[in-house]
Amino acid sequence: MRSRPGRTEAGTEPDYRFSLANERTFLAYVRTALALDAGGLAVAHLFDGAGTERVGQAAGAGLIALGVLVAVAGYRRWRVNQHAMRMGRALPRTSVGLVLTAVVGLVSAVAVALVLAV
Repeated sequence: MRSRPGRTEAGTEPDYRFSLANERTFLAYVRTALALDAGGLAVAHLFDGAGTERVGQAAGAGLIALGVLVAVAGYRRWRVNQHAMRMGRALPRTSVGLVLTAVVGLVSAVAVALVLAV
């Protein structure tokens, strides 16, 4: 048994509605990460055998790597927000949403270009 509370146990218990909202946000990050993983696998297989296997592998690996980063960022955000709520502090700002939007927008634009080129 630990002698002192961990980072997410310090302070006072926040209203359960805020904790549950924080958990739902974390789960949204996990869903996004899973979608990126699935998209990466689909892209890798889409280019399989078309003479552009390396392009598909690189694009698929990039999407899967982004999925890993999103999952880690989601957990980190959940933990930091939970600690801030327990300590009665304002929730910290994050740029994860902006970065994710930019990357997914870029990937979507490339996908549109590929569809129109075929």
